[in-house]
Amino acid sequence: MKKENSMSILLKGLLRENPVFVLILGTCPTLATTTTVNGALGMGLATLAVLVCSNIVISALRKFIPDTVRIPCYIVVIAGFVTVVQMVIHALLPDLYTTLGVYLALITVNCIILGRAEMFASKNSIGKSALDGIGMGLGFTIALLAMSIVREILGAGSFAGHEIPFLVNNGLTISILGKAPGGLLVYGCLIAVVNRITKGKVIKKKEFSCAGCPAVAGCSGSCGSDSASEEKEEK
Repeated sequence: MKKENSMSILLKGLLRENPVFVLILGTCPTLATTTTVNGALGMGLATLAVLVCSNIVISALRKFIPDTVRIPCYIVVIAGFVTVVQMVIHALLPDLYTTLGVYLALITVNCIILGRAEMFASKNSIGKSALDGIGMGLGFTIALLAMSIVREILGAGSFAGHEIPFLVNNGLTISILGKAPGGLLVYGCLIAVVNRITKGKVIKKKEFSCAGCPAVAGCSGSCGSDSASEEKEEK
């Protein structure tokens, strides 16, 4: 398997493997916190901080964590950093803390963070894991901002809490964009745009093969044969 360089690891989360628009992860906070730019930015940066810190710690402890309890251990590490981030935001940015509400605590079970811990940090060095956390965190933040800009400007006629008189006075706002159906509409449209830009070829099939599965040898499905053929090609 071809090794990724540092720049590739850092940049892949921005578009090629964007956690929101490509991997379709973290949809709950994505839809819930993108009604305003401030909320989206706060959630994105909070997740970025937790993702980078947890990736570093999990990578550093990967050789000491028993395989049978790795998921509970990952969750404990992630929850610890989420608690710290919550306390900092509560102390310094109480309005943002109120805006994010329960979704700030739910970063603990965000599948993006747990997924990167399992798929990357547990198998790579501290440096690479930190880069992966930064890239995926930035990709998540950019995705939230893209959605929130569309939803707040067109849905509420404001930007970062500042009213846009032209839109409000002329009745050009679309209120449904501030609600769940509007969020799903914007989400779907942005996924289509990203898919169009990348022509649907952002992820290689090989990256999601069964080659690493311990049961692949006894698998009678097509995935087993696909993995075997991929290994032969690499050799």
